[in-house]
Amino acid sequence: MPTPFTPPIHRLVITVLGMAALAGTATRAAAQSAAPPPEPPADWGAISINLEEIEYPHPVEFLNLNIYGQDVRIAYMDVAPVGPPNGQTVVFLHGGSYYGWYWKEQIEALRNEGFRVVVKDRLGWGKSSKPILPYSISLHASNTARLLEHLGVSEAAVVGHSIGGQMATRFAFLYPEMTTHMVMVNPVGLTDRRSGRGFRPADGEIDVEPDLREVYDRSVRLDLSRYVEWRPEFLEHIRIRYGNRLSGEWPRLAHVQSLGGNLRSVDSVVNDWPHIQTKAMLLGGAEDGPDFPADARRAVDMLPNGELVLFPNVGHNPHEEAPELVNAELIRFLTSDPGSPAAEGQGR
Repeated sequence: MPTPFTPPIHRLVITVLGMAALAGTATRAAAQSAAPPPEPPADWGAISINLEEIEYPHPVEFLNLNIYGQDVRIAYMDVAPVGPPNGQTVVFLHGGSYYGWYWKEQIEALRNEGFRVVVKDRLGWGKSSKPILPYSISLHASNTARLLEHLGVSEAAVVGHSIGGQMATRFAFLYPEMTTHMVMVNPVGLTDRRSGRGFRPADGEIDVEPDLREVYDRSVRLDLSRYVEWRPEFLEHIRIRYGNRLSGEWPRLAHVQSLGGNLRSVDSVVNDWPHIQTKAMLLGGAEDGPDFPADARRAVDMLPNGELVLFPNVGHNPHEEAPELVNAELIRFLTSDPGSPAAEGQGR
């Protein structure tokens, strides 16, 4: 039976303060919160699979690469600090259902602290190319390294959400000399569950005419499960997913997603953690399934220099649901000496 999660004493102060802050946040959210509409709004239209219609918070640039013999481009934002730079760069990696723009609150908070902020749309997602090729966690990590080399950045902190937490882990594992800090935000894959599940390679068979009402309802259920307090601004995620399915390019995107969604069935980063000496933090909302706090504790215990920070009453997307709390923790952690051990009681 898993050991119940008990917040470390040193972090309990932040956790309790987080509860107080969230009490006010929840009250305000309840006043303005409304469930997603029961059916897709009539004015929702098709959205291209490269999100040409979606405006990002900062200019998007592209890195041209040749991968497996295909010419591709990776979209990214490279955001300069406001005021004097602190000499540090942080890279943000998005989750499997998302894209770089949803880090907008963190971009502003960190650039105001002097950080250079780089936000990448993973190959196959967002505004990046959608090639049909063998995706892997290591491929995405190597693309991050190539992007940093392109930008002339020799070392950076890397922050990844959900499956992006696995990408951040593999980057720190493969490129320790380039990694100053590693942060996983509500990562998936905290346990290796591949044993006994078999394997079926993606065959490219796609339902080219999905039931659009079921597509919408499924996306609504997904988002409602990821927030403790759903807010109207989160509807943009549902609009994009639904709009992609209205696009004539939907079959290609679905094929790419089937390839990318297969990653956890062929690879796990659990065995990477004991080898990562980089200063690391697992940060997240505690309300991410009943096993998440215990699984997070076990993951941090495998990291030689790790700490754990969980916020109560926050779900899978804490950087959107409680950005002030997440931003404060990121600034604290990323401005700490990368050579110093994790603070006593912070998950060790």
